[in-house]
Amino acid sequence: MAEYDAVVVGSGPNGLTAACVLASAGLSVLVVEAAPDLGGGLRSAELTLPGFTHDVCAAVHTLGCLSPVFHALDLETHGLRWVYPDASVAHPLEGAEAVIAYPDIERTVAQLAQDGGAYRGMLEPLLRAGEGLMGDVLSPLRFPRHPVAMARLGFYGFRSVEALANGRFHGARARALLAGCAAHSVLPLDRYLTAGVSLVFLLAAHMRPWPVAEGGSRSIANALCEAARSEGVSFETNVRIERFDQLPSARAVLFDLAPRQVATIAADQLPARYLRALTRYRMGPGVFKVDWALDGEIPWSARECRLASTVHVGGTIDEVARSENDAFEGRRSDRPFVLVAQQSHFDATRAPSGRHTGYGYCHVPAGFDGDMTDAIEAQVERFAPGFRDRILARHVRGPAQWERYNPSYVGGAITGGVADLKGFVARPALRLDPYSTPNRRLYMCSHSTPPGGGVHGMCGLHAARSALRRVFGLGLGGLGKRLAQPHDCQIGLVSRRS
Repeated sequence: MAEYDAVVVGSGPNGLTAACVLASAGLSVLVVEAAPDLGGGLRSAELTLPGFTHDVCAAVHTLGCLSPVFHALDLETHGLRWVYPDASVAHPLEGAEAVIAYPDIERTVAQLAQDGGAYRGMLEPLLRAGEGLMGDVLSPLRFPRHPVAMARLGFYGFRSVEALANGRFHGARARALLAGCAAHSVLPLDRYLTAGVSLVFLLAAHMRPWPVAEGGSRSIANALCEAARSEGVSFETNVRIERFDQLPSARAVLFDLAPRQVATIAADQLPARYLRALTRYRMGPGVFKVDWALDGEIPWSARECRLASTVHVGGTIDEVARSENDAFEGRRSDRPFVLVAQQSHFDATRAPSGRHTGYGYCHVPAGFDGDMTDAIEAQVERFAPGFRDRILARHVRGPAQWERYNPSYVGGAITGGVADLKGFVARPALRLDPYSTPNRRLYMCSHSTPPGGGVHGMCGLHAARSALRRVFGLGLGGLGKRLAQPHDCQIGLVSRRS
């Protein structure tokens, strides 16, 4: 007789979500985590100086506040509070200029001069589908519930962002705004589907300004853990699983791990062909990240950059494209595209009064062993003169350190794998049900399954739904009804700090 109905290996946002979903269906569930604390990419720590709380990995939760499953799990009752900035993203350009993605699309359009009408015409029809369209985006391949809106998104989004931006827009502002959002794909900007990534991020920006979690990203993990415990989920930490026979007996096992980790653990449980697909799965470029303790706000030349939780630092679309192409093709960029988060501008819990935290990372070749600190800081200094003078302390982490910190970040890749056309249809392997494996008991629930990277828990939801149906003959029950209910995307709304 099985000791548990289900065991989840790994406690990232998808593993924790899967555990909540399984337990809400009445199953006995155990979560096993190799690290001493739970959360995966949802951890926060004093990385630099006492009193400065830094997000270790995930920082700004573009899709988290829009996640249907986070809403259905009612994380507000378990302590989660989103802190919303005035704007989602700023993209500074030369001459103390910047383009800002505000929640109000008209305020955004007003900055784009001759490109404003084209921008509005592209985004407004998608916004009318809003929450429903986002639900389709965050689901595996299926017939969409909003086919017209999805067709429109596909019309614009299937192409490369370079083709979309340069073909539809004339000015540097609109092109840069699209390029910075597309760079979250960790793909060269001339690849198919990068336009779709850009549009999803912009759609999210106009639905809700990209928030941070009050107290650090660990607050999301804490809320998920509390939700899981309220359903009876058990946890074991400091338990590293290296072979399948180390797992407790269970009717189903779900892995919130990188595909090649699963191939190692379950080598005697899966057929050779599927194991080859897992071991050959492409993880893509890594990241090099610097956290700063700062003696004041980042002194952006374009002062409106202070309004955004995220600042895309890299200049024009051509500059961003060169940087992302370098990382993907195994080269170091001397002028990297840097994603900067400034959580303490909006969440007073992050730093002592009058001080601030800063967070910046760039994409680098997988396994890169160099130091990008100077290059990253030079790019920030370029658009925020005097930035270096405000640094009190820094913490640096490159690809090797990322993989040691979390073996799921193979080569320093933190987004779950290459999100190109092949990755879109075969993530992590080509199967009608991408969460299932050839072994009916084993399932994948990491962000190497659809819909991919980001803190939204939807990979965990869909994997748990697959296991419930295939192993236990169950549906989602009450949780399914809550998922079907419309919501206003607000989970404990907290206004920005003045």
